Amino acid sequence: MSAVTTSAPSPSPMREIAQIAVPVSLEMVIQLVLTFINQIVVGVLGAVAVAAVGLSGSLGFLFFATLGALGSSTSILVARRAGAGDQSGVNHTLSATLLFSVALAGGLTVPVVLGAPTLLRLAGGDPAVTQAATPYMQVFMFALVPGILGWVLSGALRSLGHARTPLVATVISVIIECLLAYGLVFGVGLLPQLGLVGAAWAILVSNTYKALHLGYQVYGPRQLARLELPERAEWRSIVAPLLSLCAPLAFTEFVWTLGGFIYAAVFARVGTDALAASQIVASLEGIFIVGSFGLMSAATVLIGKALGAGDAEGAQLWLRRLTRAGLVTAFAFGAVFALSSLLVPGLFPKVGSDVQHIAIIGVLITAATQMFKVRNMIVGGGVLPSAGDGKGIIAGDLIGAFGVGLPLAIWLGMHTSLGVWGVFVARALDEISKMLIFEWRQRRVNWARLAQENQGKEVEAAH
Repeated sequence: MSAVTTSAPSPSPMREIAQIAVPVSLEMVIQLVLTFINQIVVGVLGAVAVAAVGLSGSLGFLFFATLGALGSSTSILVARRAGAGDQSGVNHTLSATLLFSVALAGGLTVPVVLGAPTLLRLAGGDPAVTQAATPYMQVFMFALVPGILGWVLSGALRSLGHARTPLVATVISVIIECLLAYGLVFGVGLLPQLGLVGAAWAILVSNTYKALHLGYQVYGPRQLARLELPERAEWRSIVAPLLSLCAPLAFTEFVWTLGGFIYAAVFARVGTDALAASQIVASLEGIFIVGSFGLMSAATVLIGKALGAGDAEGAQLWLRRLTRAGLVTAFAFGAVFALSSLLVPGLFPKVGSDVQHIAIIGVLITAATQMFKVRNMIVGGGVLPSAGDGKGIIAGDLIGAFGVGLPLAIWLGMHTSLGVWGVFVARALDEISKMLIFEWRQRRVNWARLAQENQGKEVEAAH
């Protein structure tokens, strides 16, 4: 069994950040480029198909993102065990998380698949959109188990010093999904023509492949870890810190994705054109916002390891470095995102001029908020979880979405003449209010106490 991988000395701190952040960001960019390509493929089927994928995707992603908190929690806990040189701790943490993930994801999949028609009707889509979305969502949800396993294994690999391994798995799975989506939607060669639901089957196959690929990388010849469940007496010491991290993260992910689902429902109430345009904006934004996504993982690993080593000053120094990096990436990718509005008519020629117009203006409004979104990813998704501040994460997401953004979206979008523009503005104010709360909580963190209490130990939620 090989020893736990530790961070090697780097020529500069910024390169050390890049060694984690760049592969993660590239992985997310590739995944979202694929989503965007699938939007183009589906867009050939018309505005109803685009709206159906958006509505079912928003609802399905509610479960994916909520359980994705297991991946973030695993990354933090494995980073601490690796920093302490505790290979047995790595084995036990990862094995317990994988088992828990399968049980939880499997338990959620069945009722959601059976209740898909009702859930989509409650979401507010018109009958044509709901009819198209139901079979898509049912197949899509079967990808939950392999999808969550992939996130957990990816988080562990990054904390063990193998950030590029998930990137390779993602590239291969993206190629598989892209080819299958095109082939199954249109019936190319020996593949059946399944229409819209063919894109969902492609997602299921590619997620299954990725989980198997990453499992082999962790447990295969590299022997980065071993499937080794803890003794009964040890379970509490492993599960308690896992749940203390995972519960607030899962709750906030649920709130965040529920907010996205309700935003989609508000767009749907405004009209099918508004919903279709919002999905185009979301697809384009996703490609560019994830250029900064890796900074969240870098914060999780680097700040977590500093705290595990008892280095409070080092944790704060990493925070300042990550802040500077976030400003650079936010401005750079935000500008390119704004310019991408010029490509909307050419990329989505079949959706109609009204949808194109809404999407173009929506891109420009959303691009103006990139600085706030990137800051929220770094602080709310990386710094506060590493500091164990679950209350701060919950407060920011709850107040930002349900105290500010969604009430304004419902009022401005459905009860004023602003309509769809009011919903876009409300989402921007959501991000700004969230950033103010996260900044307040971040400034209250007692780094010296955290470093002293958590040196070589698991993270527990701060009070």
